[in-house]
Amino acid sequence: MAGHFTEPRMTLHPHNRRVRILAGDTLVADTRNATELREHGYPQRQYVPRADVDMSKLSISSTVTHCPFKGDAIYYSLPDIADVAWSYERPNDEMAAIAGRLAFDEGKVTEQVE
Repeated sequence: MAGHFTEPRMTLHPHNRRVRILAGDTLVADTRNATELREHGYPQRQYVPRADVDMSKLSISSTVTHCPFKGDAIYYSLPDIADVAWSYERPNDEMAAIAGRLAFDEGKVTEQVE
């Protein structure tokens, strides 16, 4: 009998394509050092290094969530958009590459990947 192969639930793909995050006309993040997370059943997410995010525009939200595959996430808000981004400060070992990076809710901001 042939071996059974299953794809991992999540995979990480570092890349150097330009990723820009805009809230209306306001540039919130701009990087060529994102890591794309691909997870079955979810849209692809660009995890942006904190150094490439204008953190002065964001404030920490009271929202906290837990993912059994990634760990505990903290959320950030813009003045007029709640919970626009999240970050795993101490992700599970398999997801260590996204530690401290931010992912943005594409339903609340515009994400441009070139």
